[in-house]
Amino acid sequence: MTKLIAVINVIAWAGFWAFGYLALTAESYSETQMVTAALLASAGLITGIIAYLRLVRGSERSGYAKPSNRMTRDQRDAAQAQWGQIE
Repeated sequence: MTKLIAVINVIAWAGFWAFGYLALTAESYSETQMVTAALLASAGLITGIIAYLRLVRGSERSGYAKPSNRMTRDQRDAAQAQWGQIE
């Protein structure tokens, strides 16, 4: 499943860059073609971000990557309570 998500990620980012370039550099295209290219680029962007986040989550779960540093609620509340205090 991870390989499928990785392939989707690559295709989505390639679509984002390709259609984004077409949408930005379109001079002789009609407005419909420019809007279509922009919509496809935005779909590639959204799909690429979602696929990337799923890959990161999967790699953290499998132990391939270190889990991101997260504070517990108690640690966060204690740190926020100390804001602005000078020791």
